[in-house]
Amino acid sequence: MIQVVRGDITTLEVDAIVNAANSALAGGGGVDGAIHRAAGPELLRESMALAPCAPGGAVITPGFRLHARFVIHAVGPIWQGGERGEAELLRSAYDQSFALALAQGDIRTIAFPAISTGVYGYPKPSAASIAVASMRAHERSFDRIIACVFDGESEALYRRALS
Repeated sequence: MIQVVRGDITTLEVDAIVNAANSALAGGGGVDGAIHRAAGPELLRESMALAPCAPGGAVITPGFRLHARFVIHAVGPIWQGGERGEAELLRSAYDQSFALALAQGDIRTIAFPAISTGVYGYPKPSAASIAVASMRAHERSFDRIIACVFDGESEALYRRALS
């Protein structure tokens, strides 16, 4: 089952949440900063030990103080006009996140933010389509996949992509 939820990803009670991370895995603004603040300083130490992570890639850490047992740090692309492989890198960030969750073996519920649509500037409509396509491709492997969005525009785009 795929759900769209508007709210704070750090409060969701799921096995894993996905962090829209930067390549340095060093925390930052937006959802990345919120996840690091909620998880505590242990998350920064753990994730920095796995850095760097190239765009399109992902790494997994414990969730520390979060409700989620795991954080999957997915590095999406910075939008540069769409001619530099951004769509493939974004798709890879979602697919790599799912692959890590499956390899972990005990992740049945997972929540994703709208990767790359904040400061990285990826256009929200095409990002939602890519995200939902990846979620649909992996839907049978999980009990619940959540697209956790922060704003009404993204919520409408994800709901439209799912219908």
